Amino acid sequence: MTIDEKLKAFFEGKKVVILGFGREGRSTLKLLGSCNCKSITVADMNPVPESEAEGCTLCCGEDYLTCLDDCDVIMKAPGVILKNIVSDEIKAKITSQTDLFLRFCDNMIIGITGTKGKSTTSSLIKFFIEKSGKDTMLIGNIGVPPLERREEFTKDCVIVCEMSCHQLEYVKASPDVAVLLNIYPEHLDHYTDFAAYRNAKLNIFRYQNENDTLIIGEEVKQYADTKARVITAGFSCGDIGTRNGGIFIGDEFYPADVIDTKLKGEHNLYNIAIAIYAATKAGCTVKQCLDALPQFNGLEHRLEYVCMLNGAEYINDSISTAPQTAIAALKAYPDTDTLIIGGMDRGIPYDELSDWLSGDTSVRNLIILPDSGKRVAEKVTNPLVKLIYADDMEQAVKYAKQVTKTRCILSPAAASYGFYKNFEERGKHFKELVTCLLYTSDAADE
Repeated sequence: MTIDEKLKAFFEGKKVVILGFGREGRSTLKLLGSCNCKSITVADMNPVPESEAEGCTLCCGEDYLTCLDDCDVIMKAPGVILKNIVSDEIKAKITSQTDLFLRFCDNMIIGITGTKGKSTTSSLIKFFIEKSGKDTMLIGNIGVPPLERREEFTKDCVIVCEMSCHQLEYVKASPDVAVLLNIYPEHLDHYTDFAAYRNAKLNIFRYQNENDTLIIGEEVKQYADTKARVITAGFSCGDIGTRNGGIFIGDEFYPADVIDTKLKGEHNLYNIAIAIYAATKAGCTVKQCLDALPQFNGLEHRLEYVCMLNGAEYINDSISTAPQTAIAALKAYPDTDTLIIGGMDRGIPYDELSDWLSGDTSVRNLIILPDSGKRVAEKVTNPLVKLIYADDMEQAVKYAKQVTKTRCILSPAAASYGFYKNFEERGKHFKELVTCLLYTSDAADE
């Protein structure tokens, strides 16, 4: 059976609720158009125009979850937060595009998750496979619902799927090759506790069998209860990883002088080693991957070079939403003297970042944005670090121009919500502000 035939057989004659009507919800409605459902209900906290859900029953507003009792299948979008507000009976009905993709797609699937690094690692894997001359595509958490491009799933296509905790929470299948990079406290506003968040991540390998492969970070290998072959990845430890400025894959070591990459930092060498090994599971060679690596330019908002302003370098790391990523940014650029931090406060612990800034650091200017930045700053004890409070990004960039001598990094260690639509919007605003000051400075110099 084709994937469309399997989907039709799954939905035929059933009462389906589309829970959440953002991009994935709309994609799901298109998918269901040819599945002969008994009925389709669109449920969303926000109002949904009838013109966008023709033929569907609408259940919107504060009571949008009341329609979940009278249905057979709930197609949940990743952005919908349920926590502990639904019964086990309702949870048993919940599925998603990610779940059905994993259950019904016959292609080789490489799935990647982790609190940090999953977008870079996913993009690297797809890049290596593509440059090796093989058919591949990248879908999932990068903004492409997993079933949206199913018509392009040719027989030999290797599908690389970036998976968030929200996409993994209700899956009942796992990919052929699962990559779990790391797990840090994150998204605690979406889950009852850290254990619930972690368990969602662990679903990426929970349903693997002995023919599958799990690539897992050394720091979380204790959770690897699986029938799959386990490959551990680490920093100077494990089966693959980074050591002495190079990478190792099994017994083979590739020193720094053969790792030609634009990506900065030891954490990116870790990502590269994992991506190369994952690509070899799709038939690529290590040499093919290393030959292609210099052409990989990195991703926007991930330690992205912006410009030189008054002799100082500006770096956009807006993807940073956890303290560990801000630390990784400072490790990648050890002579940074200005750090901009702060954003939505989700209650995650910041002691690790405060301790780092209280130690032997090059940072001399800590520019603090609301709300979470204040929590970091209040525990920084290094007298050499000047605490500078800013009301918003515009003020933060102006302060940065005044005090930065070597390098300024925006690495917020916090989510953007409440201030920006997403981390992309935050990063673009930062770049626009810095570029504007650059042109203003140039005009003044003239």
